[in-house]
Amino acid sequence: MRVEQIAVFLENKSGRLAEITAILADNGINIRALSVADTADFGILRLIVDKVELAKTVLKENGFTVGKTNVLAVEVPDRTGGLATVLKSIEEAGLNVEYMYAFVNKTGENAVLIFRFEEMDKAIASLQQGGFTLLSGEQICAL
Repeated sequence: MRVEQIAVFLENKSGRLAEITAILADNGINIRALSVADTADFGILRLIVDKVELAKTVLKENGFTVGKTNVLAVEVPDRTGGLATVLKSIEEAGLNVEYMYAFVNKTGENAVLIFRFEEMDKAIASLQQGGFTLLSGEQICAL
């Protein structure tokens, strides 16, 4: 249930994010989730898209540094305490979260939490044992 995510390194200057999203749009690539983290000099744009390999290729062709990694997508009810329940389970399993971000799907009934863990296999086993629903990349794109 690993989801492929691309990470794009970009200079922290005006217009770079717009350029990336235009390149993806021009190539028919749909962004399903994203996160931006920045420092004074550069940013990291993390994306879950419907056409991972094409996105990686067209961004590289346009001069961007692009990496690919696996993350986990956990679906939880969109209600008070949903995130806390997952984080408690993660803490009890002794897992370290490298980073996370989230989005709410169109129905508004569920939220999807995107996690990157140091120990991905242990995280998968622990979350499944805890009764949490893990989504595939295809499922995220279908939301």
